[in-house]
Amino acid sequence: MRSCMRMSKLYAPPLKEDPADAEVASHRLLLRAGMIRKEASGLYSYLPLAWRSLLKIEAIIRDEMEGIGAQEMLTPILTDAELWHQSGRWDAYGPELMRIRDRHGHEYALGPTHEETYTDLVRGELRSYKQLPVTLYHIQDKFRDELRPRFGLMRGREFIMKDAYSFSATKESLQQCYDAEKAAYARIFERCALCCLQVVADSGQIGGDTSVEFMALAKEGEAELVYCDDCGFAADTEAATVVAPLFEGEEGTLEKVPTPGAGSIADVSRLLGVPESGTRKALALIDGDGRPTVAFIPGDHEMNDVKAEHAFGAYHLMSGEELEEHGLVKGFMGPVGLPEGVRVCADRSLQRSQWWLVGANERDFHFAHAKLGRDFSIADDAWVDVIAAQPGDLCPVCGTPLEGARGIECGQVFQLGTKYSQAMGATFADESGKEVPLLMGCYGIGVSRTLAAVVEQHHDEQGIAWPVCVAPYEVEVIPLDIRDDLVWPLARRVADGLAQAGVEVVLDDRKERPGVKFNDADLMGFPYQVICGKRSARDDKVELKVRATGERSEVAVEDVCKLLTSRVLSERA
Repeated sequence: MRSCMRMSKLYAPPLKEDPADAEVASHRLLLRAGMIRKEASGLYSYLPLAWRSLLKIEAIIRDEMEGIGAQEMLTPILTDAELWHQSGRWDAYGPELMRIRDRHGHEYALGPTHEETYTDLVRGELRSYKQLPVTLYHIQDKFRDELRPRFGLMRGREFIMKDAYSFSATKESLQQCYDAEKAAYARIFERCALCCLQVVADSGQIGGDTSVEFMALAKEGEAELVYCDDCGFAADTEAATVVAPLFEGEEGTLEKVPTPGAGSIADVSRLLGVPESGTRKALALIDGDGRPTVAFIPGDHEMNDVKAEHAFGAYHLMSGEELEEHGLVKGFMGPVGLPEGVRVCADRSLQRSQWWLVGANERDFHFAHAKLGRDFSIADDAWVDVIAAQPGDLCPVCGTPLEGARGIECGQVFQLGTKYSQAMGATFADESGKEVPLLMGCYGIGVSRTLAAVVEQHHDEQGIAWPVCVAPYEVEVIPLDIRDDLVWPLARRVADGLAQAGVEVVLDDRKERPGVKFNDADLMGFPYQVICGKRSARDDKVELKVRATGERSEVAVEDVCKLLTSRVLSERA
């Protein structure tokens, strides 16, 4: 028989003050409510309340994974460096990969992700198309040596993650696995009471051609998003290909215009009385092949680093010395008369613009009425997608102006194709008997990050307001005076009745003032509070408070257990 938890025995040491390093609500409130504790930079212990919520999130994940036929297993956290060398990621992953050596000098990595491990696991085992498709997953601690761990559980060095990997024989089968995981992810986050957008995303270090992120909307989220209310399009600004609204310059003969001291877009806009979208920003860089390049983008946009790496490789912006070496004038560069040997590129959004306002490659001068195709040209392969999307850009699907938001990445799904199987020799015999690489999908959920996201979406000034589906406990019974012969027995009767009905209950049995109990209850945020006071107890009633809304009502003692049990059971995931 389930029993209630006594608050006096609950290990949830609260903090009276906001931690100085807590920048976001989830970090601040989980610390204050005694749910997590910082052990070192980016490392946290999950205390009993947080752990109960994490287990509920994991249970939801397991239920949905079982529903699509994914099989749970567990691999070592420690991964052999040899596998990473085989995939080519040992050096490519960068300093975030935590590398260690054993006493024999053999190198390992603390797994930040497990593509190599799973590819190695199935190669030699999945040998025929008749064995496919197969989807395997685990829930495990992961490690990334973040340069600046911040935001508590949202960006740490150690975190809990669910990883799944699918292995298919055909593109059609891969698509089916991908679609099944994506649909399951949508259900998982809905069952966790998270409002999420599915956004087009960059695949990052994991690679692959197709990727969607599940972004929990939050004003303190790390990621910048754009979305369309009309058609449902949504994307990370790093991955979105959008239509930038442009102010088209006036037709005319190429004209050299004095612009003394106007070395920035804002200066040019102000001096010549044109909107920034009517100017063209020039960015001088050295691309991954060592070629000097000037890339042009709309004046009111910024270049996105992730997109730029796709376009230019391992590029860097030119230093002052490099600008001088290649004959370029900072703040006054343009496509007309660029020095010989400097490549010209431009963002694709500028292809539909004929008349440009650009630098004249001479200090304190710009060109007006510069015409594409007449005064300068840009090669077909030099049109690139490098701008960061921003609110007000036009939806690439329906043309509606996009809205902006911030989000927390809680999950991501990838179609990896043969990126790892080909590199690591994971092949199977297809229907014709030919040996071909396995087609892989990769599907991740940040479990601990999902916990933080729930708090970001469900809190107020007083504390956390847990939804029932992932709440550590579902009801808190608060006797205002445990020494009162009427109040205390009533509170125990209610708490025991709820526990026997299968409700998860905390009974605040502490000898504290009512104000302290109320504050702690709101801070910890259990979904329902049953308040037992002397006045209502005389009438055999209790006060019921809904934490999320603050709604209060008087309920007869004989009815409260039945009422709450019904509500709680209907709100569980």
